[in-house]
Amino acid sequence: MAAACALAEAQAPAPSRVLVFGFSLYGMKTLPWREGMGQVARIGYKSTELSLRAGWDTEPKLLTRAVRAEIRQRLRDLGLSLPANMENMALARAGANPADNLERLRAAAEVCHECSPGPPSVLETTVGGRDEAWENRKQLMAEELARWARRCEQLDLTLAIKAHSKTAMNRPERALWLFNQVNSSRLRLVYDYSHYQAFGLDMRKTMDQIVPHSVFVHIKDTVGSAPNHRFVLPGDGQVDFRSYMRNLVDLGYRGGVVVEVSVDVFDQPGYDPVKAAEHVWQRVSPAFA
Repeated sequence: MAAACALAEAQAPAPSRVLVFGFSLYGMKTLPWREGMGQVARIGYKSTELSLRAGWDTEPKLLTRAVRAEIRQRLRDLGLSLPANMENMALARAGANPADNLERLRAAAEVCHECSPGPPSVLETTVGGRDEAWENRKQLMAEELARWARRCEQLDLTLAIKAHSKTAMNRPERALWLFNQVNSSRLRLVYDYSHYQAFGLDMRKTMDQIVPHSVFVHIKDTVGSAPNHRFVLPGDGQVDFRSYMRNLVDLGYRGGVVVEVSVDVFDQPGYDPVKAAEHVWQRVSPAFA
C-alpha cells in the first residue's frame, strides 16, 4: 500500500507543470512597460499582466497598433505569456452611462487580441459598488453584466470578474449569483483568496466554489479582518502557498497564477517594484517546484 501511494504521488501532476507563475505590471506602475517586462522575465517569472487602467502606460488609448505589435514581440522574445489584462469597471454605477463600459470593453478587447503572443488574453476586472448596496443593486448589476457578456460575444473576448472584499461582490456566494444570472460562455471568474481571507473563509472551500469557473488566478496576502484589513505581498502573510497551488491543480485549474501587488503596498513610501518582485519570487516560487 505504501508503495502504491508513493507511486500515485509521483505520478500526480506537479504544480510547476500546469501553473504559470507571473507578476502583474499593475505593481510596476513607476516603470515603463518595456523595463517592467524585462525585470519580470529576468527574475524568473513566466507570465505577466498589463494594466489597462488610467495612469499606467499600457492604457489602451496610449497603445498604437505599432506599440501593440512591439508588446507582443517583446513578450515572445522574453518567453512570457500574457494570460490576462486588468481593467477596473463598475456595474450599475449611479449616474454612469452604460455605453461607456461597452466602449471600454471594445478598447480592451483590441489589446487582449493584439498584444498577446499566444491566444487572446482574458480581460479581468472587479465590478465595484459598496457592500451595503448589494441587495438593492444586485439585479441591476446582473442586467448590465449580461449586456457586457453579449458585447464580449461580439468581440470574441472572455471576461473574468473578480470578487473584492471592499466592494459589493465580495464573497463567493455573490460572485456565483452574478455568474449564474448571466450564464454566458464569455463570462468566467477570477480566483483570489486574499479577498475571502479577509472574512476568515476557508481557502479550500472557497476554491471548491470558485475555481471550477475560473480562468485566471491572482495571489497576494491579507493581514487583519474585514473591514479593517490590508493587503500585503504574497509570502508576507499566513497563506500556505504550497497548499494553494496543490489545491488549484487538484481542482483542475490550468493557467496563470499572477502576483497582484495591492495599492496598499505600492502606495507606501519607498516601494520598489523590482525589489517587491524579487522578494515574492524568493518567498513563493518554491511552491511551484
